[in-house]
Amino acid sequence: MSTSTKPIAVVVGASRGIGRQVAIDLAKAGYHVIVSAKSTTPLSSLTTLSPFPPDPNSPQSTITTVALEITQLGLSATAIPVDTTSQTSIENLIHDIITSHKRLDVLIYNTGAIHWGPLSTTPLKKFLLLQSVNPTGLYITLHHSLPHLKSSPLGGRIIVVSPPIYSRFFRGKTAYAIGKVGMSVLVKGLAMDFDREALPLPDKNRQKGMAITGIWPAVAIESAATEQFTRRDQEYKRDLRKPTIFSDAILAILDAPAERVNGELLLDEDFLREERGVTDFGKYSLIPGANPKRIMPEVLPDLRVKEQDDEGMRIDSSKL
Repeated sequence: MSTSTKPIAVVVGASRGIGRQVAIDLAKAGYHVIVSAKSTTPLSSLTTLSPFPPDPNSPQSTITTVALEITQLGLSATAIPVDTTSQTSIENLIHDIITSHKRLDVLIYNTGAIHWGPLSTTPLKKFLLLQSVNPTGLYITLHHSLPHLKSSPLGGRIIVVSPPIYSRFFRGKTAYAIGKVGMSVLVKGLAMDFDREALPLPDKNRQKGMAITGIWPAVAIESAATEQFTRRDQEYKRDLRKPTIFSDAILAILDAPAERVNGELLLDEDFLREERGVTDFGKYSLIPGANPKRIMPEVLPDLRVKEQDDEGMRIDSSKL
């Protein structure tokens, strides 16, 4: 399949860890992948990188090296840098994708700034960075992507790395939680817009409607974020899974009917169990034979109310 006929997926935040794995596995599944993040490697330096590919959780892993990994597998990828704190940079990313490929079918927003600490020790500068990269970066990316996703012959799919909404998530990381839960609210709200706008598609081969889905790990995953803990405590690795569980869950979401996943805030393990019938998760353990501890609740609250479908008077203030 030529690049021009492959579905186009952009992974924002694909230079290391989970995002890198998602990009590679999307390419293996037949997508042309736009590998996007801030970090790049000068082409002149690629020949001196040893070993290659570099440690996927190290600064040596960039969108340049990930795209090269994919193409060396005989698969299809392009590296395009983006700074998600810059509206101009995001706009340029989407413009370059459409100019080169004429379409956009899948958007994965994996990028994220992390700071876990109480409000009293979180400087305002750090708080503003968290909101800039997390909910604001996502919002801008969606604004520039939506017109093209709506034109996708696949119906257009969006997957956001954001958590289920529940009380314990806020503990000890309020500034971070504000941004990440804000992303989950965006998933819920945009999904309702999609439901309202959904119309039967004329081509029976097209999936019905668009979908936006949140995805979060049930068990901690090896990544650049968890690397700091494993450096201090090697035993911590026993509680980690490989990032392949996350990419497997994302591929399962993309394969599911839009109405099954639109507006859902899913956990990787639980969705694979329910949707794919997976019962043995041992292959995902970072340490063979280990039984990693689940970090997410077994049962999450249902956010719906009995008046869910009663909106009262719906007002669009932009049209007043």
